[in-house]
Amino acid sequence: MSITTYERPDTHDMVVVHRVFRRESRLLGELVTAVRPGDTARAEILAAHYRDYATALHHHHTAEDELVWPKLLARVDLEADLVLRMEAQHERISATMDQIEPLLPEWERSADPGVRDRIAAALADHHAALVEHLGEEEAHILALIEEHLTKPEWDAVGESASKDTPKDKLLLMLGAILEEATSEEAAHFLGRVPLPGRLAWRLIGRRQYAKWAALIRTP
Repeated sequence: MSITTYERPDTHDMVVVHRVFRRESRLLGELVTAVRPGDTARAEILAAHYRDYATALHHHHTAEDELVWPKLLARVDLEADLVLRMEAQHERISATMDQIEPLLPEWERSADPGVRDRIAAALADHHAALVEHLGEEEAHILALIEEHLTKPEWDAVGESASKDTPKDKLLLMLGAILEEATSEEAAHFLGRVPLPGRLAWRLIGRRQYAKWAALIRTP
């Protein structure tokens, strides 16, 4: 099924969101590696940040697994192998994260350098798998989405990921996206936020995000 031009979804927002996941997956590896042995306070901060990152990525991928891949597989022919590869890449990314989560409690408790290095190695594997997947998705899948999904179907993907985001993390997520956006992209994102959300961003969100970023990124 091909969608007429005026019905086609705009998938560029996904490109901006991908920048956030690329950035944070890279920074996590760098920041974890820099934690000094025994610095449990710093280990706790980064472990909490990783869990927030992992939750956001999980919601992002779950929305695709449930609302994108099945529809594409039902509507494409020659590209079916490509869609199946996207599903396999999601599983590979999830496997890298399964290596990290069990290590976090011990690292938070002791900030042991051996555990730190195992987490950093798993984060490097995770980043590599994620970057490969995001690149292929942008190069091949977004065009298929624009051709084969309707705008309401695509909008439902973003809405699914947003509704699963904890309320106290919404402004932080918005800040993370705006950090990666051009001025035009930022205006577009903010234009889709309801007025109370835009006011909250201007009054408290911008400062909240700056404080959060400094906490995470300053050793």
